Amino acid sequence: MKLRQKIVAITVAIISVTTLCLSPAVYAECSSAKDCIRQGADGVGSTGSSSSSVSDIAATISNIMLFVLGAVAVIMIVVGGIRYATSNGDQSAVKGAKDTILYAVVGLIVALIAYAIVNFVINQFVG
Repeated sequence: MKLRQKIVAITVAIISVTTLCLSPAVYAECSSAKDCIRQGADGVGSTGSSSSSVSDIAATISNIMLFVLGAVAVIMIVVGGIRYATSNGDQSAVKGAKDTILYAVVGLIVALIAYAIVNFVINQFVG
């Protein structure tokens, strides 16, 4: 039984890491050079300058932070699942694993709420 739990835990970890690492990037294509310049695909905004506004910088930072926090939460959920699968019925190990999963989910919810608040502030007051 112990070997079976380890195999399941390792399989889940490998599938999770593979899914995170091998997810393809998606890029939008411009229909013409004029559209690419207007959309800023060449690094130049529609005004012809490469400077960004404060709201654009704040939105970019919040997007990056949400991505990082989401990745950390997924990793911690996987770690909690592995700890749960390999606990062998030890009550303290099971409680620790459940707490890890719970705190990861709560952290993800808090991060999503913070992301929503930041976007609301950017859209209402700056943009």
